[in-house]
Amino acid sequence: MEIELEKAYPRCPPSISVDVPYTFNLEWSVNSRLKHVVQQFQEHLEKLQEFWCTLDNIDKSLWVVYPKEPSRATSCREINLGNDCFIMLSINVNDPRSLPECRFMGSDPIVNSLRKKWTRNSKRWVKDKSLVENLDSALETSLPGSPDVHKNEQQVECGICYAQFLPIDEELGAKSGSGTDYTCENTSCSRAFHSVCLGDWLRSITTTRQSFNVLFGNCPYCSDPVAVKISDTRKWGVSLSRCGGRAATSTFAA
Repeated sequence: MEIELEKAYPRCPPSISVDVPYTFNLEWSVNSRLKHVVQQFQEHLEKLQEFWCTLDNIDKSLWVVYPKEPSRATSCREINLGNDCFIMLSINVNDPRSLPECRFMGSDPIVNSLRKKWTRNSKRWVKDKSLVENLDSALETSLPGSPDVHKNEQQVECGICYAQFLPIDEELGAKSGSGTDYTCENTSCSRAFHSVCLGDWLRSITTTRQSFNVLFGNCPYCSDPVAVKISDTRKWGVSLSRCGGRAATSTFAA
């Protein structure tokens, strides 16, 4: 919330700019102060919590294509239904669990089929259910989630040890029990690794190079360049040396 005080303040109310669907009506008197503005704003935010929870559920569960980075003032969502078909939803700010206004976009045969289902099933809309559950029922299908979410869920396991977390081991130090912390920068690969596992694997490859405490090699899946920092060089038996003020580059033997 941004507050701008007028020259006549406090005889006249301040100007308010907020990132919400609609601005609250500020009650002001000659005895009012800024704390009263904050109090009224907090009360307004409380009224919007269910609306924002509904939108957060949509953003988390469905394939939202617009807006990419929605503000708290946005009440519309364009959702990919698959088969190059989309639905634009306008959520009621004051009654977010109610049947939303919608518009279908896509090829005529698919859109016509979806409209018939929507008309037939919209009467069964139940406010006790989440909006996502009601959408599935109204369209008689399970709506697809974001491909980015699925991709991230699939990549939590290390591509070398195939475990989500490292074992709890004192020898691993701060890495003990940690999850994957390195991702291949090739967007077509994006494979996740434990830096400990990747470092150990790189040491077994004869083409791997080392400069100071960084190992340079290739991703075991896509062969794109990777560079992983080793936090404890002594543990890995890495020898660092300097030649003419520059780090010597070493090649490891398996």
